[in-house]
Amino acid sequence: MGWYQKKVINVSKRINYNYRKKQMSFMQLEKKHLGLLGALLLLFFNPAMSRQTAPSVPLDATPLSAKQAVEYALANQATVRTAKLDELIQLAKNREVSGLALPSLSGAGTYQHNPIVQKQLIDASNFSDTVPKGTLVPFSFGLKYNVMGELRLNQVLFDPSVLVALQARETLEQLVARGVQKAEIDVKVAVYKAYYNVLSARRAQQILQGNIANLDKLLYETQETYKNGLVEKLDVDRLVVQLTNLRTEETRMRNLIEIGTAALKYQMGMPLKQEITLTDTLSTESIKSAIAVEGFDYSQRIEYQLLQTQKKAYEYDLKRYKFNALPTLSLFGTGGISRASDVFNYFKRETWYGYVSYGLNLSLPIFSGMQRRRKVDQAFLEVKKAEVNLENTKLGIDLEQSQSTSSLRNNILTLEAQESNMKLAQEVYRTTQVKYHEGVGSSLEMNNAQNELLTAQNNYFTALYNAVVAKVDYLKAYGKL
Repeated sequence: MGWYQKKVINVSKRINYNYRKKQMSFMQLEKKHLGLLGALLLLFFNPAMSRQTAPSVPLDATPLSAKQAVEYALANQATVRTAKLDELIQLAKNREVSGLALPSLSGAGTYQHNPIVQKQLIDASNFSDTVPKGTLVPFSFGLKYNVMGELRLNQVLFDPSVLVALQARETLEQLVARGVQKAEIDVKVAVYKAYYNVLSARRAQQILQGNIANLDKLLYETQETYKNGLVEKLDVDRLVVQLTNLRTEETRMRNLIEIGTAALKYQMGMPLKQEITLTDTLSTESIKSAIAVEGFDYSQRIEYQLLQTQKKAYEYDLKRYKFNALPTLSLFGTGGISRASDVFNYFKRETWYGYVSYGLNLSLPIFSGMQRRRKVDQAFLEVKKAEVNLENTKLGIDLEQSQSTSSLRNNILTLEAQESNMKLAQEVYRTTQVKYHEGVGSSLEMNNAQNELLTAQNNYFTALYNAVVAKVDYLKAYGKL
């Protein structure tokens, strides 16, 4: 078993392991405000994902933090696994290139039977003075049976193409290794966003469930009050409609969370049947933990490293075409034995005749129809194009960093403002509710307080998800993922 075959088995084992490891109440009187919550949920997930009902989480579900989800994805996601196999393929190719500098030895054997031996006419007078001039005699130059065994040795002493190929091995290994790193970073971004997607939706679901519980309690109290003739039936019916709408939203929420969890499992490379429980929580403090990066260098971005390595590979290509103008020199050697006979008696102890030869082969290109020169020009332009791509990538990184920094800062400010606004709306609603129960508040005040609380909660959820996504983009922009 070859070294790279063993390495493939080891990597396969590694990448196929199985990884084991009440808000204040409010009432809503207008159906249009429920649409705000629905629109927020659509920000979290694909709008097409809303057709199934999520089951309750079983007790044997695997607990999973965001970091653990990323680690699982790096070992099981198909993109990363494919990139790692590409790396092993390149390592195997490099060993193949190394073999070009080693001697090659080949053997050959030939058995030939000539039932009718070809004859040629020769002038017999050339062999005897007594034979008249022009006397043609048929003569056989071969025998019926011929057997030959031969060994051929060839050793490259100097070949520009082999020399450059040997020099480029390390660069090609770096190229595929950085391809693995880029695949891992892309997977990290996708997993983090999918993970926080589900967390944000579950946070909204918890508040929605609390709202349903409180509205259900209020409906019961209002029904009892209606029985005593202190409120109108219209108030009871209105609460029933609101409760039904909230429960419908909860069902749709569960559908979205289930699909979002399935999307997370897909990004991780995890079987969809595997049950998981997300253990991390989202908070303003955790999002604000992203600190400004100091001393950034473009080489910290994997995209820039890839282009640098690619440029170096193009330079080796250019060098190879230039060196094709140099001669090549190789050593050869041949040895063998042969025997010919008119009868098939090769199993008898007869004489075999051996032969040995060796020498040098020198090949000097003189004129190739300007083909080599045109290849040099093309390789040179590829190097120049790589340099332009590097400069453009720098500009793109600068823009990405500027945008991600501004986006993170503004989203954190928005999140803090919306969090404070939601707490204030909750306090307003609590106070209004107390006044309403004591008979000193109006239903209009209750309606306004409920609407404002719902809007504040929706704005908070949106700001929370936008901020955490901005943090992931910020870390990626500075090469810190």
